[in-house]
Amino acid sequence: MKIMSFNLRYDSHWDGINAFSNRIPRVLDTISKESPDIVGFQEVTDSMRKTMREILPGYTTIGCGRNENYHDEAMLLAFKTELFELIEVKNIWLSETPSIPGTKYGLDHSGCPRMYTMVRLKHNEIKEPFWFINTHLDHEGEKARVLEATQLCGEIKGLKEKFILTGDFNATPDTPEIKMFTEALKEKGCVDCTKDLGPTFHAFGKLPPEEYVKIDYIFTDGKCKNAYRVEDFPVNGQYYSDHNAVVAEIEL
Repeated sequence: MKIMSFNLRYDSHWDGINAFSNRIPRVLDTISKESPDIVGFQEVTDSMRKTMREILPGYTTIGCGRNENYHDEAMLLAFKTELFELIEVKNIWLSETPSIPGTKYGLDHSGCPRMYTMVRLKHNEIKEPFWFINTHLDHEGEKARVLEATQLCGEIKGLKEKFILTGDFNATPDTPEIKMFTEALKEKGCVDCTKDLGPTFHAFGKLPPEEYVKIDYIFTDGKCKNAYRVEDFPVNGQYYSDHNAVVAEIEL
């Protein structure tokens, strides 16, 4: 299966030519050319969710906003409708009360609630179901990210089927919260499909190249057959996002 993790960058008029409303054709072109079987999107606001559903007619899209009223950014995921049967859906908040919408960890956590959306899918050509999980960890608190990663690892340890995890983890590969996924889930055979990829966050090219960082990942206990960044060459100053999407070909 071809899996993509894609931070869309929330729609802000301050981004000018790179505001999401202006980038929609480039976003659609990127997805159409790659044609992933499943995508985990991040930073998808209410209006953006509506747009993505309209421009991706061949996909089933799932996800709710992270706030207590289910609005704001969602961990939207999309899968090719013709390839998969949807069995189960869970929306879970990264907090000490994961079933309560809008909750978060204390300590150095930012003001933004964080969550993950997970679906249990069965591919038409695979006998057993598997779990696809999409998340976006906190952008400010290192301690908060460690707690969030611990919660995610605990969730994954309890899964009986195979899993694929996508997301913007807001942390570089050398941090404890990233190492945790391959170390704490070693018995499950968890691997980072994106471990050999370069930086993924470039802030619409505003950062000097030496400050680009890798914060987008795809983990699985399946087999990574191939992985790459989707390069983003600006057209008249316009990028498809402030992140490079990452793609992995995974065998379960």
